[in-house]
This record gives sequence, C-alpha cells and structure tokens, in this order.
Amino acid sequence: MNKKEITYKELSKWHRLLLIFISGAGSGIIYIPIYMKNVFYEPLLLGLNISNAELGFLSGMYGIMATLLYIPCGIVADKIRLRTLAWVGFISTSLLVFWYASMPSYLILVLIFALFAVTTILLFWGCRYKLLRFSDSEENYPAVVGFSYALYGLGGLSINAVALVIFNATPDYVIGVQYALLFLGAVIFALGVLAFFAIPRFEGEIVTDPDKKFNINEMLEAMKHPGVWMASITLFFVMIVYMGMNYTTPYMTDVFAAPLTLVGIIGMIRYYGIALVSAPLLGGIAKKTGSPSKTILVAMAGAALCCGSFLVLPQTTSFLITAIVIILVLGFLANGAYGVASSVLTETHVPPHIFGAATGMLSVIGFLPESFMHQLFGSYIDKYANGGYTIIFGILAVSGVLAVGCCFATQLYLKKSAAKRLEFTE
Repeated sequence: MNKKEITYKELSKWHRLLLIFISGAGSGIIYIPIYMKNVFYEPLLLGLNISNAELGFLSGMYGIMATLLYIPCGIVADKIRLRTLAWVGFISTSLLVFWYASMPSYLILVLIFALFAVTTILLFWGCRYKLLRFSDSEENYPAVVGFSYALYGLGGLSINAVALVIFNATPDYVIGVQYALLFLGAVIFALGVLAFFAIPRFEGEIVTDPDKKFNINEMLEAMKHPGVWMASITLFFVMIVYMGMNYTTPYMTDVFAAPLTLVGIIGMIRYYGIALVSAPLLGGIAKKTGSPSKTILVAMAGAALCCGSFLVLPQTTSFLITAIVIILVLGFLANGAYGVASSVLTETHVPPHIFGAATGMLSVIGFLPESFMHQLFGSYIDKYANGGYTIIFGILAVSGVLAVGCCFATQLYLKKSAAKRLEFTE
C-alpha cells in the first residue's frame, strides 16, 4: 500500500470530483435509513408495527446520541485518517441497516438508532466537510461545498426514488420496508468500498501541532461571544421548523387520504429536490445582501405563515392540492433557512481562532430539537389523531416567529457593535 502523503494538486480533476461525490452524494445517502420516515412514514409505521410516538423516539434516540457526539467527532477527525473514517463509517452503517432490515424487536431498533449516531456522526460527520477541504484549494472551498450540496440532494432524491419503486413492487408493507432497507444497505456498503480505494492519504490531515488541537479555553471564549449564542438559538428554532415540516408526510395520508405513492413523491421533492434550489438561492441572496440573518428572517416569516395556514385549511380531500402547494413552499423556505443558518456566525464576526469551538456549540444547541421533538410530535398524533397536527403546526408557526425574533435581535446586536466600533475609532 502506498504510504505517501499527497495534496489535491497531485490528484486528477476526475479524482477530485470523485472525492466530492463521496462526501456530497454519500451524505445524502448514508442518512436515508435514519430519516426514512420523512418519505416513508406510513409504511414504516405499519411495517415495523409501532406507534407514532415509538417511531418518533427512534429518531429522538438518534438525536440524543448525535448531540453528544457532535463535538468529539471533530476531535476524532483530527486524529484519524479521512479514508479510515469514511470507509469504516459507510461499512458500519450498512451493517446496521442490514440488521434494521431483519425487522428486530423495538428495543433492538432503539439500540440500532443509537449506534447509527456513532457510525454517521462520530465517524462520518467529522470527515464530511474535511474531505471537501482537502479535495481542492481553499479559494474554491465555497464552490466545492455548494456543489456537494447539489450532489447531496441528487443522491438522496435518486436513491429514495429507487427505494420507492422497490417498495411499490412488493406485496405488503413489511416486505416493502425490508427490501427498501436491503437496497439502501447495499448502496451504502458500495460507497464504503469506493471510499476505501478512492480516498488517499492527505498531507496535513492528522493534526500534530498542539496549538491546533481542541482547547477548552476556545470553547469558553466561544460561550462568551453573543454572536455564537444568536446563531445557535436561531438555528434551534429553524431546526424545529425544518424537521417538523416532515410531519406533512403523514398529514397528507391521515387528513387528506392521499395515496402513499403520491405522498412519497412529495416527501422526496420537499426534503431533497427543493434543497437543490433553495439553499443555493437563499445562500446567494444572503451573500448579495451581506446579511444571512435578514434572509433567514424573511424565510422564517414565510414559513410561519405556511404553518399557520394549516391551522385554518379545511381538512377535506378537496383541499389536497392546496395543501401540497403550501407544503412545497414551506419546504423551500425551511430548507433555504437551514442552509444559511450557520452563516450567522460569520455575520456576527466570530473570530477565526474560536470558529471550530463555535461550530461545535452551534451543532449541539442548534440540533438539540432532534433529540425530543419527534417522540413529542408522534405522541400528539397517537393521542389526538388528526387533532395532533393542529398542535404540531401551531408549534412550528410559533417557532418560525421566534426565529424571526432571533434575527431581529441579531440585527440590533450588529448595529450596536458597529456603533461601538465607530466610537472607538473616533
């Protein structure tokens, strides 16, 4: 085996594109089994023979474990080769998916979802963006990230589409879910093999300089910076809307009696297809205006109106098309705001030397809703049936308004900071 360390300059253009594909499309695919309910909600519910709250708790268990692992995954990424993290992350995840496909007991499913966090967050998440950084120059990094998000959407959309075809070709829900999971496991395993052979040993990927390693003082300094808190709390409420919009999938089935195939197609477009357009477009608007917080403010105001409209929309089948239009608009706004949210860190001038710590704090606080909202929303549906959706959309509307409030607070902070800098120079 070649032990030589290289840089991106020694790779061909196609090899660099392949690495970006592994990071981008790989990210869109490796998380499909975990978030399968976003597209296949009703089939999973019936196939696994569990309640809405239990299905929600599986995502909640993953969210709890992921929250605990977001910070250490960065440390692991600095100590272990990208090649190792990628192929082990893919292969171990595929083995868990095969276990998942055996339709084990509910307690085993909870264990599988906890282990998913280890394989997809501790291992894969830590190398996802770092692999992009080493695949091209620093100047091209923003463009590379944008391209990887396009591959993320394409990967998720295409693989989900095939999984939907496989599911529809089976005689019942249980077999359909099993075959779809087996297909996903095989694709993820293939990505692991590809990563093993395609990712080289990069020069400088292992951090040896003590000054560049994780420093508790950097975390403490990040906790004192108002911009870090504003970005984190903004992402917290954006995340509630972003994840909560996925309950429009069972909403279409339960309230409007929409066919499962139509529901699956709308779910894929809302979660993956729209992301191809919304995140780059809102990112471009944020760049042009120079204010991500203003962009999020407008997007979340629109998202709050969409969620509020579900509270007054008549729950009859004749309004299904209206509901679908609102769902797609909500998907566009929530996806875009989610894609821009982390940029509030740069807008509030978080210093580069604490940016890593700030990103870790942003992940822990911003992604926290994933640890509790799924089982909470599932319990509302179990307890109140269709009335549960009224509670869910009410919470999403309020969260959208609170995100708008956070953006207003960010704007006030920026104005005060600019005024202080002006006084200091005078």
